[in-house]
Amino acid sequence: MSTVVYTAFDGTVTTIAGRVGDSVMETAVRNGVPGIVGECGGSLSCATCHVFAAPATFAEVGGPGDLEDEMLYGTAVDREDTSRLSCQIALTEGCEYHVTTPREQL
Repeated sequence: MSTVVYTAFDGTVTTIAGRVGDSVMETAVRNGVPGIVGECGGSLSCATCHVFAAPATFAEVGGPGDLEDEMLYGTAVDREDTSRLSCQIALTEGCEYHVTTPREQL
């Protein structure tokens, strides 16, 4: 089991126990976490699951791959140094992920 701590733009915190192998986006959508749309279902063809990873989480999961990096230029809110698409962050056993959602996704 892994844990994802989602902080909304307004400061609301939602903590979800996620299944290993699922993505941060899948976990959010399945549990109705506000601020993550996941319009493409995780196929890396939109940017509606943009999040800002906390520094420790970013260090754990690493930066985006080339295609994800390109997609991050299409986000509704400007990307930051720790921006990731949450569909590309897979949960691993025993990890705790902290992400913040931008003020809008579309």
